[in-house]
Amino acid sequence: MQRRFLLNGLAALPLLGVHALASSAMQVLLQSLKPSPRMPVLFVGHGSPMNAIEDNAWRRAWQSTGVEISKRCEPQLILCISAHWLTRGGWQITSMPSPKTIHDFGGFPQELFAQQYPAPGAPAVATQLAKELRSPVTNQALQTDSPEWGLDHGTWSVLKPMFPKASIPVLQLSMDYSRPPAEHYALARQLVYLRDRGVLIVGSGNVVHNLRLVQPDVPDNQAFAWAKEFDAVVASQISRGDLDALQNFLNLGEVARMAHPSYEHYLPLLYAAGAAGAKEMPRFFNTGFQAASISMRSVQWG
Repeated sequence: MQRRFLLNGLAALPLLGVHALASSAMQVLLQSLKPSPRMPVLFVGHGSPMNAIEDNAWRRAWQSTGVEISKRCEPQLILCISAHWLTRGGWQITSMPSPKTIHDFGGFPQELFAQQYPAPGAPAVATQLAKELRSPVTNQALQTDSPEWGLDHGTWSVLKPMFPKASIPVLQLSMDYSRPPAEHYALARQLVYLRDRGVLIVGSGNVVHNLRLVQPDVPDNQAFAWAKEFDAVVASQISRGDLDALQNFLNLGEVARMAHPSYEHYLPLLYAAGAAGAKEMPRFFNTGFQAASISMRSVQWG
């Protein structure tokens, strides 16, 4: 299997107006999903794949978050945007009935490779969603992917602790890494309506993610000064509801380049923030650091 991980061709073109899903289109799109109380939106700092199997504070917070969401209103569908599915030339949505569990990492214990998350897919919803969502610049519909992808570790490593029964259908939305951050945020604004049909939107990445400078032996919550600075700026923007500012993170200059030598782990935050509302009160959890250069900060809106 060829991993889609593309790091070039960033373009800056004028954005089209945000494509709003009309109510009639929503009825067709989500005919299999019932109206529900507005679902929350999550951004989860996933960090090391080992967090999926280790009994640590990060994983326990994921477990309690899943329990709390299910008690309020169990999701009918989960749409996950993971840092580990990048495409070029367009966005894609998984559309297979039974997504495979992808172990897209190396050098870890066999126990981690043995992990499976057999959640079902939702092909009919994926097909309709791909038709209704639009590229913010070209206005082209999204594409579906049925043979190649599945659920990568950015998705299953956090969903398995949250929803261990794997009974809720899961779709993954890729990120077109050839497009600038503003377009990712604009696409995310089209997802807001899904929350009223029982769809839990989960962005999975890290507010700070610099694998070149990881310090595996450093205790949790110790971090480089630049990592703390970038994390604090992002936390401040979220806390005051200035979510539009998140898409301009590259304006922070050197501290942004240190926090994200490549920024695929930051982009899922834009999807979560775009699907949230500026007036929704955010709740932070897992606010510490892992291995000195990975922020585990996670956020729930709604």
